[in-house]
Amino acid sequence: MMEWINTLSEWALPIVVASILVIGHFRKVPVYETFVEGAKEGFPTAIKIIPHLVAMMVAVSVFRESGALDMLLRLLRPVFEVLSIPVEIIPMALLRPISGSGSSAVMFDIFQTYGPDSLLGRIASVLQGSSDTTLYVLTVYFGSVGIRNARYAVKVGLLSDLAAAIFSVLVVYWVFDL
Repeated sequence: MMEWINTLSEWALPIVVASILVIGHFRKVPVYETFVEGAKEGFPTAIKIIPHLVAMMVAVSVFRESGALDMLLRLLRPVFEVLSIPVEIIPMALLRPISGSGSSAVMFDIFQTYGPDSLLGRIASVLQGSSDTTLYVLTVYFGSVGIRNARYAVKVGLLSDLAAAIFSVLVVYWVFDL
């Protein structure tokens, strides 16, 4: 089963690209020219989001390097120990809504320390796959189109990330019968 999934994963992207080319050909769409035109339109958008990206990266760095993350973890440790939630996962759960690369760094550290097939490795993998970089996404995309009031998007996004963190732990305990 796993071999079949790996083969499907390797062929998924080439099949999608080939499908786009074939469908475009039959619909008589100039695929290459359309792609180039779309790429031209994407470049100004990329330039427009750079300030938002820089601001988010600076904020994440200040949060980590100032010791605020460590202080928050020390405060929350007793609560998570009572709930049987591994404390080692908490930095990743806290960083995931802010920074994909920061949470990935924590996940790879968990892999190196405990192994990818360990309880912590499995929880980190499920958390990485089931949550999103909510604040990053809102900053970049809302910033690129000029939305100043995120209203409920921040609340719903962060609640989704919290649910992803909680259910990542529960699902791994349930699936792997721990």
